[in-house]
Amino acid sequence: MRNQRNTVLLIGFAALTLGALSCGGRDRAGNRAASPDAAAAPVEIQFWTRHTQSERQERIRLLLDVFETLNPDVKAAVLPVEENDFPAQLAAAGEVNRPHLIEIQAFRAMSFFGEGIVDAEANAELARMIGEDSFLPGALDEMRMSDGRLFGLPFHFSAHGFWYRKDWFAEAGLEPPNTWESILAAAEYFNNPADKRYGILIGTKPEAYTQQAFTHLATANGAHLFDNRGNPALSSPEFRETVELYRKLSGYTPPGPQNWRARDYYIQGRMAMFYYSTYIMDDLSIAEAAESSLSGDNFDDLEGAAFDADLVENTGFAPLITNTATTGYSDIMALSLLKTAGDGAERETEAAKRLAAFFMADENYIPYLHIQPGGLLATTSSALASDAFLDDPKGVYARYGRENIMEIVNGLGDIEDFLKKDDVIFPDSADILAKNILAQMLYNITIENRDIDAEIAAAEREIARLLSQ
Repeated sequence: MRNQRNTVLLIGFAALTLGALSCGGRDRAGNRAASPDAAAAPVEIQFWTRHTQSERQERIRLLLDVFETLNPDVKAAVLPVEENDFPAQLAAAGEVNRPHLIEIQAFRAMSFFGEGIVDAEANAELARMIGEDSFLPGALDEMRMSDGRLFGLPFHFSAHGFWYRKDWFAEAGLEPPNTWESILAAAEYFNNPADKRYGILIGTKPEAYTQQAFTHLATANGAHLFDNRGNPALSSPEFRETVELYRKLSGYTPPGPQNWRARDYYIQGRMAMFYYSTYIMDDLSIAEAAESSLSGDNFDDLEGAAFDADLVENTGFAPLITNTATTGYSDIMALSLLKTAGDGAERETEAAKRLAAFFMADENYIPYLHIQPGGLLATTSSALASDAFLDDPKGVYARYGRENIMEIVNGLGDIEDFLKKDDVIFPDSADILAKNILAQMLYNITIENRDIDAEIAAAEREIARLLSQ
């Protein structure tokens, strides 16, 4: 029933969009819907997205149907690609068959820029079409190289931070977990393994989730992957201090190598706080979404629990962390135009820019974001100000309210990029991050109990080796 309602609502949005634009409406860039050239065959373009789920694909396809109706000179194909498969798929496609528009993590788009396949000029033109001042403060800057060129536009994002039992914290008289000191104090205070209760969840498996938690804590201490000359900076005091903190916190995390799945402990009332993105918002507020975390199937020491309808009210979110600096962390998705070749390349790029502008128009953008409420937060002021944005089909945002949503979103302006140093950014850093070298180092330290200095040195040598290739 829920899926049917979602589809009906999206079709309704699509119908409104079609009606508005077919009556002489303009897109956000002020352009009228394109008139087809009757003498030319429709130009064919490809949009690659990381949304591989069939339900999400269906909704994207509905939007593309509207776009094609408004732009009969364009045929737009959508191809779902797993995030980790993007580099190999792009290499296999080659320049002629390369997609024209992609939706991808920002650090991967930056890596593609380094490979010379991103069309920075087209991305700049797209930003002008949409209006650079349309984006939230700091959002567009996250898409810029040091010389100002754009490797994409900020399409949407998920904010990261510590979600915590604010009722437990209030009863204990503890401050919210938004500083190194308060995070460590609360993790220790609430940890009681004998009672199957744990203080915190951070990642200890050698994978992306671990790096996300670590890098947020690291930037709050002024640590970065490289110095401003492009040399690995893992041997800095700030980096080592963060590793030491991370090892301490891992002692208050459920035993064994853990990843995001251990959120089950929190949802079943056996954890005080956990590091996660806003993708968790529906799991905290909707019984159906929380179902996979309420069983005893995933962990031997969890028997399962009933859905706690009050959990969303009793949960706080700390998107900013402070130690020597105050920083936020967000997983920003880039909408990036790529370079293509062939006789029709210029015409194809123009069509792809039209599709991207179509996606960013509120009447289309908001239904796109509603594919995953919480996980796909708006990067434009107009979308966030819209009542339609808060009226998602699942009712997630209605449970949180505009004030809480804006508090979450406002952390976007406080992002300190782990891959930048003094506003200098190095494309190679994205490749290093993608190889999970830091996550492997943290696994060795927290689970294998290896020496901190030896593991930091080994990780730094591996990074230097990769950079020399």
